[in-house]
Amino acid sequence: MDIKEIEKHIRGLLVAIGEDPDREGLRETPARVARMYEEAFAGIKYTNREIAEMFGKTFEVPSDPNSGGAVVIKDISVFSYCEHHMALMYDMKVDVAYIPRGRVLGLSKIARICDMAAKRLQLQERLGRDIAEIISLAALSPDVGVRIEGCHSCMTSRGIKNVSSKTVTKNYFGAFKDDVSLQNLLGD
Repeated sequence: MDIKEIEKHIRGLLVAIGEDPDREGLRETPARVARMYEEAFAGIKYTNREIAEMFGKTFEVPSDPNSGGAVVIKDISVFSYCEHHMALMYDMKVDVAYIPRGRVLGLSKIARICDMAAKRLQLQERLGRDIAEIISLAALSPDVGVRIEGCHSCMTSRGIKNVSSKTVTKNYFGAFKDDVSLQNLLGD
């Protein structure tokens, strides 16, 4: 990520909207925004496979790996930026479920996967697919479900300005595709 180039463009943006980038409150804004972008878009530099490798710490399942039980984690908080308007997608809650195949992921790794996948310019629909793919790769399980509910400032603060709207997306891999009881684990 080119921090100096981001600073230059943010300064130019301030001028383009009619602001004075040299006034006291804005002098450091280009540098602050560049640092924020470096953090907010950290996931851009990694593929889904690389994220799975970074956060793929697994542990042996203590019981029968063919028991059909699922691991479910709900209400993982993330935020992202929509690629259409670079607007904030916020109040996002991610629910993840997967069926272990001999190993389980460390629970914090699931939240880290969701967080890193969200740190890209995204569409909520793609974010769910990315998380499902990464969990599948990291857990070595084809059976993954992901549900995301969130607000999009491109809907709530501009355009239609419908502040109560929420977007819900669901992505099912493997056994989750056809099994309604597994889908119900995610609140369907």
